[in-house]
Amino acid sequence: GPPGFLLEWADQIRSISLMNKEKTGILAQLIRFRAAHPGPFWASAGLATLSMFGMVAAFGTAPGTLEQSLQQQTVVEQLAPAISLAPRSDSEFFVREERVQRGDTVASLFSRLGIQDDAAFRSLRSNPVGQHVFRQLRPGKTITAHVNDSGELLALIYPLNGSDRALFIDRRDGRLNVSERALPLETHTQIKSGEIQSSLFGATDDAGIPDSIALQMADIFGGDVDFHRGLRRGDQFSVVYETLTHLGRPVRTGRILAAEFVNDGKHYRAVWYGENDDGKGGYYTPEGKSLRHAFLRSPLEFSRISSGFTTARFHPILQTWRAHKGVDYAAPTGTRVKATSDGTVDFVGNQGGYGRVVILRHQAKYSTVYGHLSGFAQGLRKGGHVSQGDIIGYVGSSGWATGPHLHYEFRINNVQQNPLAVALPNAQPLSPAQITAFRKKTQSILASLALVKDQHLALLD
Repeated sequence: GPPGFLLEWADQIRSISLMNKEKTGILAQLIRFRAAHPGPFWASAGLATLSMFGMVAAFGTAPGTLEQSLQQQTVVEQLAPAISLAPRSDSEFFVREERVQRGDTVASLFSRLGIQDDAAFRSLRSNPVGQHVFRQLRPGKTITAHVNDSGELLALIYPLNGSDRALFIDRRDGRLNVSERALPLETHTQIKSGEIQSSLFGATDDAGIPDSIALQMADIFGGDVDFHRGLRRGDQFSVVYETLTHLGRPVRTGRILAAEFVNDGKHYRAVWYGENDDGKGGYYTPEGKSLRHAFLRSPLEFSRISSGFTTARFHPILQTWRAHKGVDYAAPTGTRVKATSDGTVDFVGNQGGYGRVVILRHQAKYSTVYGHLSGFAQGLRKGGHVSQGDIIGYVGSSGWATGPHLHYEFRINNVQQNPLAVALPNAQPLSPAQITAFRKKTQSILASLALVKDQHLALLD
């Protein structure tokens, strides 16, 4: 009879032929489904197709020698789903994804997802929670659906606008259950650097850094750097920050972990430190000195300064030269005004040329003045306590003002000082015992900051 290895080879050929017929049948079913449900799909379909061509490739590239023994082993591994849903009893379903496009309706979105389920559409429309699907069609949002071969909606994951949560819609016992849950997020670290050419936002845009990180930088270094008028062409910055993703897609940015800003040749560095993992902490210099000043340098976020602190100026209303012992910030009416430090409301109301004004008292000898307001924060009253960063009023043009702006004064023992130049007191420093833990915890992130700085300088060279 034929040699044993030829019989074995013939058996392998018959087995492969049978498997190829099965794969061809599966592919035919997928093609029929694809014709009935146009649009991108993956998971079950992609896996089956990949498996079929994988078998053909394995057969085509088998070694030429017949004597070689091929040992095959089947390994079954249970993988957790990327999105946690209750276990399904459905034997077959397709996972489809679509991104919301400008001008989309829920009907057009469902059509691209392959959902042909009027009952599900009506059920979501009548459900108070499910109505978010109709109200939050923001372009760019990625929607994931589980659909069977007849177009029935089995599950839907719908991220909510401006949060880390999503609607989880799951069919159970013939009914759609709708719940709101937190998305499982992964935290990644980004390291970027840039150079000021015209503005902070222009530089961060060029470096691919989100605006939220630019604003955090301004808050961190705002006690030392005047981001309104103190930036210089050629100023440099490096930043290490967190990004939070879901299934590999960015959801939002986290906090800055470390940053360095070089302003007019002066170097400022900051690193985040919290003793516990409860999210509470603050920014410090690498030596452990707190960067939280008792006073913010500015009561507004990014506004053009129209008139600086001077000994005298020509008053546009009184038509005379008068001392101007404050800083005027030009900003649209209604722009929010922040308390620059913890304090007590000493005065709130109308006062001569200041118009609507708030005066805060801080640490006995310090006080701040916020004039020409259009209105006050709700609940603000004389004797009330405010914290640094609290909204106390809104920019306006009340009193002696020719246009909307904020008049801000910084007083020491009731004498006006230049808030852009005066040395601001710092917060309480770390204790010697805390310094040891601080250095140990921040060593690696400061090393990352030094690395990105060196890479940026190398690129400049």
